[in-house]
Amino acid sequence: MNGLHPREVRRFVRHALREDIGRGDATSLALIPARARARAVMRAREVLVVAGLPLAIEAFRQRSRSVRIRTRARDGESLQAGAVLLEVEGPARALLSAERVALNFVQRLSGIATLTARFVRAVAGTGARILDTRKTTPGWRKLEKYAVRCGGGHNHRFGLDDLVLIKDNHLQVLQDAEPNPVAAAVARARQRWPHLEVEVEADTLQQVQQALDAGADRILLDNFSLPDLREAVRRVAGRARLEASGGIRLDNVRAVAETGVDDISVGALTHSAPAVDIGLDFLQP
Repeated sequence: MNGLHPREVRRFVRHALREDIGRGDATSLALIPARARARAVMRAREVLVVAGLPLAIEAFRQRSRSVRIRTRARDGESLQAGAVLLEVEGPARALLSAERVALNFVQRLSGIATLTARFVRAVAGTGARILDTRKTTPGWRKLEKYAVRCGGGHNHRFGLDDLVLIKDNHLQVLQDAEPNPVAAAVARARQRWPHLEVEVEADTLQQVQQALDAGADRILLDNFSLPDLREAVRRVAGRARLEASGGIRLDNVRAVAETGVDDISVGALTHSAPAVDIGLDFLQP
């Protein structure tokens, strides 16, 4: 699992703290003596898969270099309710002003990792991979795709520049192209970007055949029925990588995987994963 670069972690945290603290933590500055110290533990309050701990740690450290942190878990680890993720000790004002930012990162990203892990477990043994999509929170794509990896999933393209994905709207614009829109699109993509893989979104078995004939590297089977997924797998016979997409849920993903597709993309991993319940409990001195 590739991690987050420390420079990116610092940048994300710096922006989040600036957004949250503004001109200063008014409550802590009014109530807490400057020399007061505190201890706290970050604790899971439900079963979850961890993601985002480096960001939480950085949030506390950016508030005070004298904060002492002991990590008790790691990103990608499955935890039971009650498990401790980390322990922090240091200036009370620093811990209080970093608390919400630290929790926001870990709750949100662990939610994505936890949901991803459920999908990965659901297809275990089939050979199918669970992929994410570009349906991410603007500005958080690196973080959310990292969380997918923490949950055992795989990243699809990061952006529009690292894969040619010919979708239905592209084909609609090319509807009059010869010999057919799919063949024309694949040929133009190969000519313009010979070093990139080419994927074609197919809505019908006819488009699957056209994409195969055109030499597409991947074919995205959009909202196919289970019988049509099986037929597409039979026709392609390993000559292109097949990705199922559309309407994928935990209650049907196993059946989709058992059709023999290579990949299953799930937008819900990033656009609908609920934040998990994690708390920062301050301890008695």
